[in-house]
Amino acid sequence: MTTQLSKLRLDKWLWAARFYKTRSLAAREIGTGRVQVNDQPAKPAREVAPGDMVRVRKGDTVFHVRVVALSNVRGPAPVAQQLYEETADSIAAREAAAEARRYAPEPAHTIREGRPTKRERRQMERFRSRI
Repeated sequence: MTTQLSKLRLDKWLWAARFYKTRSLAAREIGTGRVQVNDQPAKPAREVAPGDMVRVRKGDTVFHVRVVALSNVRGPAPVAQQLYEETADSIAAREAAAEARRYAPEPAHTIREGRPTKRERRQMERFRSRI
């Protein structure tokens, strides 16, 4: 449910747009520098307005979105997605990263025999001490 607001706190908007599960989590992530507004570091109380560009980094994923609407309430996901518009570059970068992760080798496959035995560990230690 969008309302006719002119400005809204950044942490409230991120919570309503479902980028973060709670407002306090959104405020913490903003405080650590993972969120920027118009390519500038932001604080949780910073006000955003329609047309502002917001960059949100969640783990390895980076979202570049334009604020389209404001809402005081956290609604269902389809309504929350109407609050922002993701840039084409951001979508392409996320898809390319997902594709790279899909084809990346599984690190566990390189381990064939598991942990070294006590004997193998002693042999490795002797080898290292020679070098």
